[in-house]
Amino acid sequence: MKNVTLFLSIVIPTYNRLPILKKCLIALENQQIRQDSIGALDLGELNSPRVAPQVLDYEVVLVDDGSTDGTLDWLAAHGDQFPHVHSFAQNHAGPAAARNLGVKEAKGEIIIFIDSDLVVTEHFLQSHADALIQAEQRLGCDRLFTYGWVINTCNFDDPTSEPYKITDFSAAYFATGNVAIARKWLLEAGLFDTRFQLYGWEDLELGVRLKQLGLKLIKCPEAVGYHWHPPFSLDQIPRMIDREIQRGRMGVLFYRKHPTWEVRMMIQMTWLHRLL
Repeated sequence: MKNVTLFLSIVIPTYNRLPILKKCLIALENQQIRQDSIGALDLGELNSPRVAPQVLDYEVVLVDDGSTDGTLDWLAAHGDQFPHVHSFAQNHAGPAAARNLGVKEAKGEIIIFIDSDLVVTEHFLQSHADALIQAEQRLGCDRLFTYGWVINTCNFDDPTSEPYKITDFSAAYFATGNVAIARKWLLEAGLFDTRFQLYGWEDLELGVRLKQLGLKLIKCPEAVGYHWHPPFSLDQIPRMIDREIQRGRMGVLFYRKHPTWEVRMMIQMTWLHRLL
């Protein structure tokens, strides 16, 4: 066996979320990485000797999706505080296009997707790496990805103090709030469909194509991220209505691409949902 560095690329799209983005990036800089062997991994090189990564390293690929809140200026002014962060910018085109750009610019063979309003724990990256390697050893192949816990919170000052709640459970197969996957599977599936420019469904739609490739979902509850959102107030109602309209439009696109009963259930497009 040869020793190598397992390099992770955390891809984060962001749009006008500077206050919580700061906490997101600080948490990623404060990762606790175990510098001993983390097991054997072949990264899909089925005809090559298996390798034993002993050093885990990472980068944060931040893609600004046309923010108007000074995100890029703040990054430029504080770049020395975030040595792992590499930032890129695009005109506002939605998270699908932003994630595709992030994958293109990423250096790692393993891509971890999170959102810019997610604050992770200090063992987040180590937990994903361990779960990927252990699952590959157990299954005898690398046709898999890991999916961590996402705990919703409106506690801005201390988001990681929020306990896990039954409402935090997700039955999604592939969602980009907290997922680690080999870059090669994203490329084989065709990346995100950039026609999803409004809110919703672009990650689940990619998940349909990944499932068709036979990838296995591996739950990784040790990789915890706290998804911050502001506490409810009446002035949010117009934005919430607009977001649901956007999600409905993207749901139509989702179903046109994959006119199956499974997708109808996802987007709540059944007679039962209409009755409810």
